[in-house]
Amino acid sequence: MNKALIVWGGWLGHQPEEVSAIFRGILEDEGYEVEVSDTLAAFDDAEKLKTLDLIIPVWTMGEISQERVNNVSEAVQYGVGLAGCHGGMCDAFRSNVDWQFMTGGNWVAHPGNDGTPHRINMANTSSPIVEGIEDFDVSTEQYYLHVDPAVEVLATTRFPVADGPHVYNKSVDMPVAWTKRWGLGRVFYCSLGHQANVIELPPVKEIMRRGMLWAAEGKAKAAGKQAGSQYTGMMDSQV
Repeated sequence: MNKALIVWGGWLGHQPEEVSAIFRGILEDEGYEVEVSDTLAAFDDAEKLKTLDLIIPVWTMGEISQERVNNVSEAVQYGVGLAGCHGGMCDAFRSNVDWQFMTGGNWVAHPGNDGTPHRINMANTSSPIVEGIEDFDVSTEQYYLHVDPAVEVLATTRFPVADGPHVYNKSVDMPVAWTKRWGLGRVFYCSLGHQANVIELPPVKEIMRRGMLWAAEGKAKAAGKQAGSQYTGMMDSQV
């Protein structure tokens, strides 16, 4: 049976417990054994983390020790999937650049705040995570992020919508969902999910379901690659 770990906490305005419950339900419906923790001590056992198929952080802001970041990073490099949404993954642990490097981006603003109407546009990609999903509209925080140029963008949103100093730049398409590799592991992120009701929107929930499963499925492929060659921790994105 595939195993997943969900770790929730940090700023409670993002309803991390409620969002974690949705993710747990999705994964249990897919036959996963899911452990849920409300403490970062869940990241203390590096060897246990390597036995997982998927790690889902739902932890906005807060502080984390470098050792715990190293443990998660090592597990993902080993092949464990990493998936998350909104501030629970890419506005977590703002002072830790290693976390930002691994996840592929970090939040810097949401002009207009909550309730900002905007469109989510599917990217021209062959990724199964967004296959068959049409563009859709939401009314929630529109995340402006600093994004790793190495990511594969799956969906975008057009800025500017809300007023602010950024409007004097040309229009830009900001990534909303992406994938990347970290060692032998797969990483998936979606910036939607300010609160649980946004995750429950059918296209958002489906993107999250597919993204979590895609990240977790990389573990088996990583195991095959490890069996065929000795992995020393160098980046290998061909998984």
